[in-house]
Amino acid sequence: MSSRGTSSTERAARSGGVLTPGRIAIGVVLVLLLVFIFENTRQVRIRLLIPEVSMPLYLALLATTLLGAVCGYYAAARRRK
Repeated sequence: MSSRGTSSTERAARSGGVLTPGRIAIGVVLVLLLVFIFENTRQVRIRLLIPEVSMPLYLALLATTLLGAVCGYYAAARRRK
């Protein structure tokens, strides 16, 4: 049978299920990250090379997290080639 005819439950059963240990770990890390970010809501001053900006700390943390994730994804994608 081709992969087109398989249902999502059949694919999930073949790939080890929906809740794999890796996915659970990622989910726990994401929840902890969100708790950490939203507990830090005070305004902070951040120097961006030359200008100094004032923004909530959670936005600065979220921005650096997203930049780190993009860099990590890019590095992993380059390694696979």
